[in-house]
Amino acid sequence: APSSHQLPPEAITLATKLFDLARAGDTRTLSAYVSAGIPANLTNASGDTLLMLASYHGHADTVKMLLDSGADANRINDRGQSPIAGAVFKGWDDVVNVLLQGGADVRCGAPTAVDCARMFKKTELLELFGV
Repeated sequence: APSSHQLPPEAITLATKLFDLARAGDTRTLSAYVSAGIPANLTNASGDTLLMLASYHGHADTVKMLLDSGADANRINDRGQSPIAGAVFKGWDDVVNVLLQGGADVRCGAPTAVDCARMFKKTELLELFGV
């Protein structure tokens, strides 16, 4: 299999588009690509999955679609961050709830979602996390 450095330009262009769709929360378009065979755990050069980008940018519907399509709720990026910690950090409580329902581990990665909730004094999330 070719390495990412040997991918044709069209493949790199498509991958860039897919990560942009996740960032923008374009659930319908991204879902069509995933249904057509694009991996739900597609990862960029920084180790960010489609789920990480959708979570960090606050798109609960996109997060749910990716989880329903088999995305790993606990895949950490190259900086050790988890999707749920990113959602806590950004204040997207709706995304946090969807990730929890999808099996996210609040103690995964560094800082963990629990650490982020403590840092920002989010007592309601700490209660939700059972801390």
